[in-house]
Amino acid sequence: QAQVVESGGGLVQAGGSLRLSCAASGMRWGIDTMGWFRQAPGKQRELVANSIPGGRIIYADSVKGRFTISRDNAKNTIQLQMDSLKPEDTAVYYCAVQVRAETYWGQGTQVTVFS
Repeated sequence: QAQVVESGGGLVQAGGSLRLSCAASGMRWGIDTMGWFRQAPGKQRELVANSIPGGRIIYADSVKGRFTISRDNAKNTIQLQMDSLKPEDTAVYYCAVQVRAETYWGQGTQVTVFS
């Protein structure tokens, strides 16, 4: 059974760092895209960063230069290194895994940045 599990997150002071991890398992086919999204209270879910086939990585403008994703295709894992965190980065962060036409989501992990 396909499963996406996130870990990491927590409470951090502005300017600090956090690292999120995501592991996908049970996929019937090879993974195409892996990435991170986030949803703040009262807002729509938005893209943070995506690792697409071919090795290209797309970052939201709001996190460029501060966040870095790294993907291990052999292990079906992806990490999100978040540096210079700001209060506006506070949200539930979700890992998303795309396999052909299907997108699988993790359960989400809370990131809270206080000033």
